[in-house]
Amino acid sequence: MKSKAPLLLMEQMVMLVVFALAAALCVQAFVRSDAASARNEARDEAVVLCQNAAETIRHSGGNFNEAAEKLGLEFGQGSTMGRYYDENWQPIDFNACGMGAPPAAYSLNIHGVLDVPAGVGKASVSVSEVDGEVLFEIEVAWQEVFFHG
Repeated sequence: MKSKAPLLLMEQMVMLVVFALAAALCVQAFVRSDAASARNEARDEAVVLCQNAAETIRHSGGNFNEAAEKLGLEFGQGSTMGRYYDENWQPIDFNACGMGAPPAAYSLNIHGVLDVPAGVGKASVSVSEVDGEVLFEIEVAWQEVFFHG
């Protein structure tokens, strides 16, 4: 009579391989879920940042100087302004760059839209990752007030 030990060992090995494959799939699912959660959290922060900027611009009646002062933004070329943020969504002061300042991870950009009807102002507000992928974008419009006197 032959021993059944090799057969039992083979069965244990097959069960171990199946368990290892199932564990690898579960770990992969958790890693993807964590990445998706981080991405959604960044998108939520971007939405709030865009909304605040859009409401500030609308409240200032399209006065970009006033809005930039309230939001702490820096002017770029033309009617463009923005601000950089680190990975924890804290504003970065570029005067401190190179002196221990964290690297930029996100940017808030506001561009004035020029081709609109008379009496209407419009701006595009977006938050993107530094690598260029846009997380959220919104347009804000307001009625420009003209005083005749």
